[in-house]
Amino acid sequence: VQLQASGGGLVQAGDALRLSCAASGISFSSYSAAWFRQAPGKEREFVVGERWSGGSTYYADSVKGRFTISRDNAKNTVILAMNSLKVEDTAVYYCALRRSGNLHAPENYDYWGQGTLVTVSS
Repeated sequence: VQLQASGGGLVQAGDALRLSCAASGISFSSYSAAWFRQAPGKEREFVVGERWSGGSTYYADSVKGRFTISRDNAKNTVILAMNSLKVEDTAVYYCALRRSGNLHAPENYDYWGQGTLVTVSS
């Protein structure tokens, strides 16, 4: 099983960015997807996740209205569209997949991508 995250980069505040996470070796549609992030010196935090595969989505208050998660089961890909980026969004972003359990808890996720760095400058 492999999750390959991509799309990170250096952008200015107010810009948009689109992260992708491609899964292989897994029945992708059977898993719920999420994105977490970890800023320098901070713990990994929940950004957005699906309650079930393709189902209801939940966003951290800090990104609500700016970030959107979507999936393409035909391409085994989950997308994080990020708009109106802020300096405080700077972090390594991780995609993750889980079969069950609380969607906010990292320990419930079975597979993780390697992370992609997003840097937002002022």
